[in-house]
Amino acid sequence: MKKLMTISIAALALSLAGSALAADTIKLGVAGPHSGDLASYGIPTVRAAELAVADINAAGGVLGKQVELLVEDDVCKPEIATNTASKLVSDGAVVVLGHICSGATKAALGIYNDAKIIVMSPSATNPALTQSGDYPNFYRTIASDDLQAKLGAEFAVNTLGAKKIAVIHDKGDYGKGYAEFAKAFLEKMDNAEVVLFEGVTPGAVDYSAIVQKIKHSGADAVIYGGYHPEASKIVTQMKKKKMDTYFVSDDGVKDETFIKVAGEFAEGVYASGPMDVSNLPLFQKALKEHKDKFGEDPGAFFKEGYAATVALMNAIEKAGSTEYAAIEAKLRSEYVDTPVGKISFDEKGDAIGVGFSMYKVIDGKYVEQK
Repeated sequence: MKKLMTISIAALALSLAGSALAADTIKLGVAGPHSGDLASYGIPTVRAAELAVADINAAGGVLGKQVELLVEDDVCKPEIATNTASKLVSDGAVVVLGHICSGATKAALGIYNDAKIIVMSPSATNPALTQSGDYPNFYRTIASDDLQAKLGAEFAVNTLGAKKIAVIHDKGDYGKGYAEFAKAFLEKMDNAEVVLFEGVTPGAVDYSAIVQKIKHSGADAVIYGGYHPEASKIVTQMKKKKMDTYFVSDDGVKDETFIKVAGEFAEGVYASGPMDVSNLPLFQKALKEHKDKFGEDPGAFFKEGYAATVALMNAIEKAGSTEYAAIEAKLRSEYVDTPVGKISFDEKGDAIGVGFSMYKVIDGKYVEQK
């Protein structure tokens, strides 16, 4: 059965490849959480794709054709992401923007790879997605978690002066991966000690047990790997217990929704995120477009989603083809101006020219720490 399925997918891929250029439009799949607790991570990417594609189509499209968006919701769940990927393949997506969460991305990549479809994520930062060699069709416009975790560990110890660190995670591919890298970096430092390393259950109502463990460990700082729903609850319970422990996290927490949910308890929280590129003309243009259309500032990963859309469409245009190998060659050889800077991609699929900064919640806003 598995062999027959592989043959079927391969046959479908050949059929789609042969018909892609004959199609009336260039179909761009957009996959991510568009509903549920993590929709604030996925909706900005949909909006980014809409705005970027509107500009591209107004300028004549790609290969003389209009770009069509195929938007599918995976709710950031691996078991749903596989169905999302299968639908985008069957609907004729030439390339895919997404997925958003590392676990969902990992679950879907094999389906796209069998169909010879390139996938580019604005946010899936798990290092293994590019470094394992298992996903040759995967690219991203954001730096990987090993670099983010190194920043978090060094910031906690060298900038904040913490000596005892509790490393907590949500047990997922993204959060646990980040935490494991942070722990490894901390263990190499002479002036730091990991006093607690533990996972929590996502979606729990109460995190008092882990908060008590953090308190009893004597930790000066918590480094947390995961997303904002759990982080907001943990931070709130820590602050209500009058704990003055530093809280340092990742780009899964550097989201306005975290601040809205945690409220006053978000003040002083640190989280890493993509470097501030607000001075770049293309970022300013994309930001204005978003404000003009949606009446508000964009959320997390908007600029990375916009950059991925531009990079994918540029590669197709420069290749003069929707064929996998031709697109791949241009992604790895051509630099393109985007809202995150002038980028290209290395042989693993990681973006060249992007990185992370640390941010702190001050007066209800994330402020980059210089």
